[in-house]
Amino acid sequence: MTKFKVNSLLLPMKAHYFLFNGGTAPVVPFMSTFAKQLGFSSVVVGTLYTVLPVAGMIAKPLFGGLADRLKWHKKFFMTFLALTGILFFLINFTPGTELAPRESGIDLDCGAETFFKTCNQTDDCALTRLLANTGNKTIRCQIDCPTVSGNEWNTELCESWGLSQYCKSAADHSLSFEASVPTIHTIQVKDCLYFRVKTAIFEEKSVVPYCNKAISTSPCRVTCKEPVVNDVLNVRTEEASATSWSFIYFAVLMLTAWVSMAVVTSIGDAICFDLLGSKPENYGKQRVWGSIGWGVFSVLAGFLVDEFSKGRTEKNYSVVFYMTLVIIALDFLVSTRLKVSHTQMSASIVRDIGRLLSRPEINIFLIWCIAVGMCTALIWNFLFWFLEDLAAAQGCSSLEWIKTLQGLVMGIQCFGGELPFFFISSWVLKTIGHIHAMSMVLFGLSLRFFLYYWLVNPWWVLPIELLNGVTFGIFYATMTSYASKVAPPGTEATIQGLVGAVFEGIGVSMGSLIGGILFNDIGGANTFLAYSIATFVLCCLHVAVQPLMRRSNAGDWQPQEEVKEYALTAMYASPQDAIQMLEEQQDELTAR
Repeated sequence: MTKFKVNSLLLPMKAHYFLFNGGTAPVVPFMSTFAKQLGFSSVVVGTLYTVLPVAGMIAKPLFGGLADRLKWHKKFFMTFLALTGILFFLINFTPGTELAPRESGIDLDCGAETFFKTCNQTDDCALTRLLANTGNKTIRCQIDCPTVSGNEWNTELCESWGLSQYCKSAADHSLSFEASVPTIHTIQVKDCLYFRVKTAIFEEKSVVPYCNKAISTSPCRVTCKEPVVNDVLNVRTEEASATSWSFIYFAVLMLTAWVSMAVVTSIGDAICFDLLGSKPENYGKQRVWGSIGWGVFSVLAGFLVDEFSKGRTEKNYSVVFYMTLVIIALDFLVSTRLKVSHTQMSASIVRDIGRLLSRPEINIFLIWCIAVGMCTALIWNFLFWFLEDLAAAQGCSSLEWIKTLQGLVMGIQCFGGELPFFFISSWVLKTIGHIHAMSMVLFGLSLRFFLYYWLVNPWWVLPIELLNGVTFGIFYATMTSYASKVAPPGTEATIQGLVGAVFEGIGVSMGSLIGGILFNDIGGANTFLAYSIATFVLCCLHVAVQPLMRRSNAGDWQPQEEVKEYALTAMYASPQDAIQMLEEQQDELTAR
């Protein structure tokens, strides 16, 4: 009977993938909708997500190269891991995201009864929620009027409200009091919402506010302690500026956190391949734990956001930031157990990379990585945005569970898509080869986008997400394993950084910018249709160009001895085929 053995050397690596992906899952997917809630447009968000991958593109080969040169893989890895958790957590304190009530401008009307009113600035969903929940509840609101002008107000405050301080002169005075507001008396008249002030509470006395003569004053400021009222009073009427302090704070933290996350991913993959040694095809079996972590904590995060946001129009994201801080802290502790040797080092990293990039088949591989990156950007950054638009179109009640749905989307992507395909990625690559795997990825993306185009009910997105196994699981395993196979000795982290930078820094960056502009100009559904058509054309082009590549390579298998040493003559084939050809060349060289 064969006993099941756990490889203790790889166990911390599996734990890292589980915790790191699980720690970033609560925040990364929700950042575009978090920015939307802050008031930033799709163009602004798309532009930000254009810069983020470029920063990652620069950081990955830069710090990967430094790690290779200085042999500081674990030092860099641990430092940037800690930064990732801290920086993402600080985004929680972006100005304008506080859950405490904020001041809003209102008019104060006094007559037989006193009301404060707000006009032309109420959100339909917030208003529906308020009017549906106006039970027999009394809330407290602080009302401040900088000045109450004219003899009429002074007279009424003196005589009707019994405030002696307004009896001494006819000069303008400020008015500040706490209002007792019964929500059952809230009424809507055309575009205005009226809240009745039952009692005005001053420092020394409480009065029933009424005026013998109908008068009004504005502008006054109101701050209420009830979320459902506060949501109605605090709806943004304009999109937030990209030059505002709120955006600058958010963008700087996102940029630095993104760089840290990119470096951890790149060097982490290099450490993983170093631990795998002569079995890089087992990478998928390690990386699959990242998918499990992502799936588990993303579903939990979506559910918790909805739970903590009950009774509110805007979502309370605070819980996901605390989740990230705690889980990344656990990952830091686990990662201290990683054993990193990495003794190989290239004599000339720049020379070796230059030779690698001189091969046309390698450049074609990178070009298709860029194409997939452009498509992936649309899913990563704007799918949730699109789902929220669909939910809003179905009615305000649909927004109550939108974060739970989004969490389930990520769960299906991981458990129904990535997880099984990471397990079979090695078999897929050996069976169909690199060329057909890339064609399959492009076709899967085209089909996925076309199905998004036809979506009406956001819940139907769940079965579509099963395609994520092909469009990301197979693609990512192919990209990283191929990079590992062709990397000259001592440049593993650099090559992983380079390939990851091409995918995200160029592909995802361009896709974010184009996607943000298209979402703003033609809408979400038409954007997905345009991407579907473009991806199908690319798939056909990828298939058509392969016969030309085979003919081009047929008479070009005469590599020089120096080039053979560094695996720079790998054909544009599956990673397993490429390494086999290299071994055959080495045998020929030895025989000579």
